[in-house]
Amino acid sequence: MSESAEKQGEFVDRRVAFLGVGMMGEALLSGLLRSGDPTRIVVSDHSAERQAQVAEKYGVQSATTAEAVAGATTVIAAVKPPDMGALLDEIAAGLEPGALVISVAAGITTAYLEAHLPEGTPVVRVMPNTPALVGEGMTAISPGTHSESRHLAAAQDLLSSSGTVISVPESKLDTVTAISGSGPAYVFYVVEAMVEAGVLLGLPRDTSTELVVQTLYGAATMLKETGDHPSLLRERVSSPGGTTIAALRQLDDHKVRAAFLTAMEAAARRSAELASDQG
Repeated sequence: MSESAEKQGEFVDRRVAFLGVGMMGEALLSGLLRSGDPTRIVVSDHSAERQAQVAEKYGVQSATTAEAVAGATTVIAAVKPPDMGALLDEIAAGLEPGALVISVAAGITTAYLEAHLPEGTPVVRVMPNTPALVGEGMTAISPGTHSESRHLAAAQDLLSSSGTVISVPESKLDTVTAISGSGPAYVFYVVEAMVEAGVLLGLPRDTSTELVVQTLYGAATMLKETGDHPSLLRERVSSPGGTTIAALRQLDDHKVRAAFLTAMEAAARRSAELASDQG
């Protein structure tokens, strides 16, 4: 084994503490367990009921925050942005020297994380999304000031079990949040509308749902496997004077494309504001 692999193993093969096991925390946990050993994972949550539920469901250890952090070489902080400051202050004293801290909170910068942790603590900021729950997540990661290549590699290794992982400059993470972090909600929103349209046009809800979901899956698979630009794929479906072009005309008339751009700008702006809200 190479020296770099051994150093990465410091983080990958030892105790991992999950602090916060809400929707996103559970999604990452379930992904990690696809390729990891549950006996080396410990979870903690502000809700004792939720903590016990997740621990039982996945067969992992359950502990208080202080107990979870003790001896952990990797700490995954997956609490909501407003709760991050208090959590970091709580764990700072008990953090193992050299432990890697991975933050999942939208808008919380690596500078903020480092300011609340012992000097020199390696931190990695990540923006995953909920499809990690089914192994199809999209996660972007950015290193902090004290993170070396081995820390970034360890974070990538841990998160890759939940889907695709890419490294981006931290300055782009608010944009990533708007695109892939919040993106599943946009997709579910559109799916919901399409299903309702099917019901309105006389289909049973389960039939409409099956049609929409498989159409979405097939379209996404085409995008990924062909590598063709979405405009080209759209044009192949849009026969002159046909049904598709009539529908797309209505979407353009209602400025749906512009609405998506505005919505995603709002998401990116809110992500940036979350950092400011922390002071």
